[in-house]
Amino acid sequence: MADEHARLLYGRERLGLNLPPSVGVLEMTNIPIVPDAERAVAKALEAPIECEPLGDLACGRRNACIVISDITRPVPNRIILPSILKTLEMSGIARDDITILIATGMHRPNEGNELESMVGPEIVADYRIVNHYCRKPDSYRRIAEIDGAPIEINSAYLDADLKILTGLIEPHFYAGYSGGCKSILPGLSSFETMRLMHSYKMIDHPRVTNCVLDGNPFHEYGLRIADVAGVDFIVNVVIDRQRQIAGVYAGHHDAAHRAGCAKVYEHAIVRLNQPADLVITSGGGHPLDATFYQISKALICAKNIVRNGGTIVVACECKEGLGNAEFCGILDSARSPQVFFKRYSEPDNFVIDQWCAQSIFQALDHAGQVYVYSVGLNQQELEKTGIIKIDDLQATVDDLLKVNPQAVVVPDGPYVVGMFEQLLPRKLTSIL
Repeated sequence: MADEHARLLYGRERLGLNLPPSVGVLEMTNIPIVPDAERAVAKALEAPIECEPLGDLACGRRNACIVISDITRPVPNRIILPSILKTLEMSGIARDDITILIATGMHRPNEGNELESMVGPEIVADYRIVNHYCRKPDSYRRIAEIDGAPIEINSAYLDADLKILTGLIEPHFYAGYSGGCKSILPGLSSFETMRLMHSYKMIDHPRVTNCVLDGNPFHEYGLRIADVAGVDFIVNVVIDRQRQIAGVYAGHHDAAHRAGCAKVYEHAIVRLNQPADLVITSGGGHPLDATFYQISKALICAKNIVRNGGTIVVACECKEGLGNAEFCGILDSARSPQVFFKRYSEPDNFVIDQWCAQSIFQALDHAGQVYVYSVGLNQQELEKTGIIKIDDLQATVDDLLKVNPQAVVVPDGPYVVGMFEQLLPRKLTSIL
């Protein structure tokens, strides 16, 4: 056995794992960070992509709404927000007329110490910060309809005179990439709108997947609604493995986002020749692996590169347990992929977190066995779905390698996307 071969993201740490040299390591390519992140953000605001500078756009505006991601995304808000806020105030928008809106989607609100960790105590003290609530009808209104579904968006955003989206661009197993218009749909959408965006049919669509934009209805619906709701400016970043800023993409909501996606594609895609017998991966570390709810992303990425009937091992801290009560209720009500698919493929049976469970059951249906190493979960919680809880990651992997010779490890989990050579497009534009 070789010395430590891989270090898996796990909470705020990395778990060392000894593996033989025959195990392939899927890692993003090295990407240089910007030498001065604060200056890079300021320059991007001054010279944006296919858009006027933010300072020019802000002149004469009555108020502004800046949308930020919730705690589940490691967005460097402490670096991004100060330059945006300074620009707005220098352009004549008073501090009291600026709202920072957290795009929670269907997630819980971010408050107190958690909020301070996201944006810094100074911004918490000096600016109005509000959470989006997808099930408070008085906080959103209807602006469109798609396929008979109402599109309802946060009113504070809609009423703002200047609308700014911020976020992180990384592979996303539904939207193709995070960032861009995903801040609005589903970030600022109502529960009823989620019936469309997170429906069984949507999640089952073959182009609702990592690193695909064109022909992906999840992404294309987002663009449609952005045009209706309005977006004046975006500030998205790309980060390296140490979560330092490697690129700032500001300006037009589609053009700037696609420029960032092209950067992510070049360093986050790993080419493979054939499926693996065994995939060892992580849940992505903090904050993504706080609950098992978010581990669906790692499982889907592993599913896409493991052979049918193969084995998946996931290391995820899950210090907050499985997830909210609704998600746990789905796992209790459908203890096998077949039961889930039959019940929740019916639109009338839609529940708020079924999208996440659907991805988990898709992975379970494809793989022969799924093992989970986690300090925050117990066997009773996992066995209802057929997942095997393990207490010794190294020993389990050692045993599995004896019967699964073709193995790969993905230390950064869902932040790295494996694709088979025959499925890769000849040109980058065809996948974007």
